[in-house]
Amino acid sequence: MTLFISSYLFILGLILGSFYNVVGLRVPVRESIVHPPSRCPSCETRLKPFDLIPIFSYLLSRGKCRHCNSRVSLVYPLGELATGLLFVWIYLNFGNSWETLIGLLLVSLSVIITVSDLKYMLIPNRILLAFAPLFLVLRFLYPMESVWLHFWGAIAGGGVLLFIVVITRGGMGLGDVKLFCLLGWVLGLYNIIPAFLIACLIGSVVGGVLLLFKLIKPKQPIPFGPFLLIGSLLSSAYGSTIINFYLSIFN
Repeated sequence: MTLFISSYLFILGLILGSFYNVVGLRVPVRESIVHPPSRCPSCETRLKPFDLIPIFSYLLSRGKCRHCNSRVSLVYPLGELATGLLFVWIYLNFGNSWETLIGLLLVSLSVIITVSDLKYMLIPNRILLAFAPLFLVLRFLYPMESVWLHFWGAIAGGGVLLFIVVITRGGMGLGDVKLFCLLGWVLGLYNIIPAFLIACLIGSVVGGVLLLFKLIKPKQPIPFGPFLLIGSLLSSAYGSTIINFYLSIFN
């Protein structure tokens, strides 16, 4: 049964990941997510169903448009594959529980925001507002801790990034603040702490590597939303383990 559900979620993730790519690329520039239908960004030829099979269409066409031979962005297959794999990972961690549904929503938000932030350095309010009511209701009904701890998690998540925005005078966007406030509600007070630490650690490493290979310039801003989301996903599954390990060091 586990294999069957995992296979189903992987295929579902591939399909939804294709849609999430469209949402992440179109919503920030205020384009409709349904019209016009999917097309090649270079020659604007409308894509056929054969061109829209997640992962396989990209591999079969060798990463190129069949009509104009222009390169297809890696964002599309990577977004599809990431969604499928993360859906399975969530299920294997939480099993048949409401936490799995919340985790799948968190993965969905993560993929959309990552695509948007990497492409435009923008976290659209419309995406956050679309997910916020779902997370709000689900966490009221199925809190990981007490509802009050989820409330204080939202305050802590949004508050710490707002503090950084103030002291750096805009060194971080308000979209990150609103995103981490929402993630704080989802994770709760205790899990938002390792989420922030993981995000800072991964962000520092990635930023250092990009600087080392001169892929970015000194003081060039890089999107922080994806790191917040990676930290939150890891903390949702392993937050208590990380906290216990950290506390054990001092015992």
